[in-house]
Amino acid sequence: MNLRSSFFRLLLWWPFILVLSSPFSGAFALPLSPRIANYTIDVRLNTDTKRLDGRQTLTWRNTSPDVVTELHFHLYLNAFRDKKSTFMRESGGQLRGDELDDSKPENFGWTRLTALSNRQTGENLLAGVQFIRPDDANATDYTVLRVPLKQGLKPGETVVLDMAFQAKLPRIFARTGFSRDFFLVGQWFPKIGVYEPAGMRGRATGGWNCHQFHAHSEFYADYGTYAVSLTVPQKMVVGATGQRTAETPNRDGTKTLRYRADDVIDFAWTAAPQTQVVNDVWQGKTGNRVQIQLLMQPEHANQATRHANALKAALTYFDKQVGTYPYPIITVVDPPVHASGAAGMEYPMFITAGTSWGLPNGARFPELVTVHEFGHQYFMQLLASNEFEEAWLDEGFNQYYEGRIMDEAGPPLGYSARNSQIDLWGFRMGDLETSRSGYAHLDNPGIGPSYGNVWQLPNGYYGELTYSKTATWLRTLEGLVGRRVMDEIMQTYFLRWRFRHPNAQSFINVVNEVVPQRLGQTWPGAAYGPNLNWFFDQVLFGDRVCDYKLARIWNYADGTAAVRVDRLGDMQLPIELLVRTSTGREQTFYWDGKAKTHMFSIPGKSRIVWAHADPKQKLYMDIDLNNNSRAVSPSSAPAGKYAGKFLFWLQNTMQWLAWLV
Repeated sequence: MNLRSSFFRLLLWWPFILVLSSPFSGAFALPLSPRIANYTIDVRLNTDTKRLDGRQTLTWRNTSPDVVTELHFHLYLNAFRDKKSTFMRESGGQLRGDELDDSKPENFGWTRLTALSNRQTGENLLAGVQFIRPDDANATDYTVLRVPLKQGLKPGETVVLDMAFQAKLPRIFARTGFSRDFFLVGQWFPKIGVYEPAGMRGRATGGWNCHQFHAHSEFYADYGTYAVSLTVPQKMVVGATGQRTAETPNRDGTKTLRYRADDVIDFAWTAAPQTQVVNDVWQGKTGNRVQIQLLMQPEHANQATRHANALKAALTYFDKQVGTYPYPIITVVDPPVHASGAAGMEYPMFITAGTSWGLPNGARFPELVTVHEFGHQYFMQLLASNEFEEAWLDEGFNQYYEGRIMDEAGPPLGYSARNSQIDLWGFRMGDLETSRSGYAHLDNPGIGPSYGNVWQLPNGYYGELTYSKTATWLRTLEGLVGRRVMDEIMQTYFLRWRFRHPNAQSFINVVNEVVPQRLGQTWPGAAYGPNLNWFFDQVLFGDRVCDYKLARIWNYADGTAAVRVDRLGDMQLPIELLVRTSTGREQTFYWDGKAKTHMFSIPGKSRIVWAHADPKQKLYMDIDLNNNSRAVSPSSAPAGKYAGKFLFWLQNTMQWLAWLV
């Protein structure tokens, strides 16, 4: 952000600063965020037609130094109006294995504005609106709407828009919609984009950041306050973003529920009959309490404890390692099997998980999904990075912390063993190990960078590059700088950038600040320069591949010894070598990893028994860990150990399958 835009934002925040510093500040609640886009919404759900009828008032404040002459809105549900939208063309009508049955017209969805006026001037703005396509030339995509303003909005000014809209929910296959009598309502109202002034996120000029809805992209929005009234049939059990403030029965067999959520970027809700509500609470060590609300399917009710334990473990871990969760509640929705397309999704204070009947405790998928989706409360919600352009800042960071929590939390997650995502019949697998495997075992790990507009990443590699590769290079960064420094990096990044829309450079600047302060010139990476730009150029912006190989060991007749390590990949990282000699002595050596090969001369007069390149697996991005070690007289014991373990697992699995049959 440039100095000019920073100055204007300071002016806009000044009233809140005065309130906080005044002797009467205790009577006011200081906003956590700028609250740029504030919504009051009143919506009615027709469960027969699967339609929404809503009215909303949007109060939007121009926090930029520019005169804003038009507004841009997302109409996300228009991605499902037919097979011609950009979303449907890119996805082929499917997401994560779920497909939209396009043979039934009722399965499609849409949204449209029916009224739009400026409350302050009384002007009808609906006649001037037009659909635009900022990302492609698809004339049949209707997910972004341009609204010209008859009078420009000056810096610091606010516009109040009264709007009416109708929407038809699609059959659930991609995050939102209906399935039988279950409703998951996300991205359902006309939602204003983000106006970015020059200098914000590297922009050369000010303008709207309001992308079309793409197959793999998610969302980007400004913070605000939401006051939402939901009218649904009385039999429906409802959960939503924020806290319920009132519930009123109506004479027509419906009820109206009112919710409020402050300092959030979105609002989502669910409605379904026969849902079982399980309430719990998490108590933080610093005294903060978070209400936990679980909305469980009756057939999954006995797994509510698993979701609750996972949520408490995640709350505790993030509270200690990253920062405080500032909201009073978190709601977890357990969708039915027939609505699996709604599972595994995140909204502010509201996540969807997923499980199935009879899932054994050793298959920790309910815990994994709950931990992962809650983690988005930090990177999607509290930091609100741009998921269209830099999805890795949310998904990849969250994947990294999912791995840390799943691999380290142990008993708080309801099991005693650590480093285990799966623990069935003697077979165990860690979470970060799974992320690394997803990246390292690609047919081409060098297919592309994690960085870039999501819809422009190599086709078919979105998950691996955004989730797996990012989590793996973050674990590599941790290995290079150490856990203590890594935690300071993440805590500094979170505290500095929460509620402020960080980007790649925001994170890199924090790393380049913390690492030199804490490690100086004493760590091997200092050989690459005064900052870690060399690291990010390779792992984030580049497509290089890491592969170091322990090529050979020499024990010479005169008692001297040597080891050669080769760099097979084009990624250059500092690396350690651990050598054990026949006297039982172990020594560690360092190499900057820049050359294609390096010869280590081992001092002393004893023979080498074995040597291991990167013995602590600091370079987690190394795609082949099997070529990192070598022994003078290789033992078959490790191979026998793992072969026996696999056979034991296979035998037990076959017995279990036979029992099922």
